[in-house]
Amino acid sequence: MKRSIMTAAVAAALMGAGGAYAQQQPDGDWLVRARVVDIIPKKSSDASAALAADAVTLNNVVAPEVDITYFITKNIAAELILTYPQKHNVMLNGAQIGTVKELPPTLTLQYHFLPDGQYRPYVGAGINYTKFSSASINVAGVGPLFVESSSTGGALQAGIDIKLDRNMYLNFDLKYLWIGTDVNTQAGAKLTH
Repeated sequence: MKRSIMTAAVAAALMGAGGAYAQQQPDGDWLVRARVVDIIPKKSSDASAALAADAVTLNNVVAPEVDITYFITKNIAAELILTYPQKHNVMLNGAQIGTVKELPPTLTLQYHFLPDGQYRPYVGAGINYTKFSSASINVAGVGPLFVESSSTGGALQAGIDIKLDRNMYLNFDLKYLWIGTDVNTQAGAKLTH
């Protein structure tokens, strides 16, 4: 996958730690969580012919998230992570040059170490497909910039569910997503790679 200003900015730590309540059917195979997540983009970007490394960054965003987990076995589960498009400010050397929205639905396969315990740690790995939209980026002397529309990359996660009662859990989760895109000038020249 090609790298760009968005790659490093959005990619490294797209979703930070979040706490939420989770509800599970008694003795069921499904777990639905509602979370508040802190999306923490990596504060760096790739170098290109036009820009120095780390010139472009994105701001952090706090957002709601819902995930649906299906337990294939007691220890193995598949989780679909969903939110709505999140708007980030795009910064060039500290000055805002525009905004972009990203929507990163993610599917992970998890291993739950203590599925019957009060404290239920898990790890997961999977894939994310990120859709970029509503990009409005303009650099003085260069003009409007265009962001490629999508990205596919890996995902890692680690977390814990803490049982509060039969159907209620407190959850803490950390995710790391790899996301990449290219940014081009109106004439079609790659500003980043």
